[in-house]
Amino acid sequence: MGLPARTRFEDMDLDRPVSPDPYTLLPSVPSFGVTSTDVTDGQPLGDAQVADGGNTSPQLSWDAVDGAQSYTVTCFDPDAPTPSGFWHWVLVDLPADVTSLETGAGAEDADLPGNAFHCRNDGGTQGFMGAAPPEGDQVHRYYFVVHAVTEPQLGVDADASPAVVSFNLVFKTAARAVLHGTYQH
Repeated sequence: MGLPARTRFEDMDLDRPVSPDPYTLLPSVPSFGVTSTDVTDGQPLGDAQVADGGNTSPQLSWDAVDGAQSYTVTCFDPDAPTPSGFWHWVLVDLPADVTSLETGAGAEDADLPGNAFHCRNDGGTQGFMGAAPPEGDQVHRYYFVVHAVTEPQLGVDADASPAVVSFNLVFKTAARAVLHGTYQH
């Protein structure tokens, strides 16, 4: 005898508390500047960054970090109705001389600089997956994060899960830049 299965979204607690900024839970590292022509910090995402809109990764530019040997770019939604959030984008091993990505660089077939590559997101694809919270759920936050990495390669391959990438980043991040947008369906 167990608890009854909750199979309908309507039965879920839509008033669950908002989780903290997940990056405040990690070891503290210096920050640096990041901007976007497509995402305004703390504001709703545009249709292009929504799964049923354009499903297109945003343009990002960041300050060069002294000592960075590579960069990793991620997009994470801590508000997804799962205990582990939802990873929308994981791009690793960007060369240290790269300080911007054009709109759409997260496409699965994007021509990436150097030896950069996408790991799979939580949707199972290797590229960017736009915002897609359940209809009627709370406002979701999408953290676009540039990690300045202390090594030329993070030490993962394209089959690595976002959790494994994140684990490696904890030990190899010299600085972190965070920009977040929001979306509610």
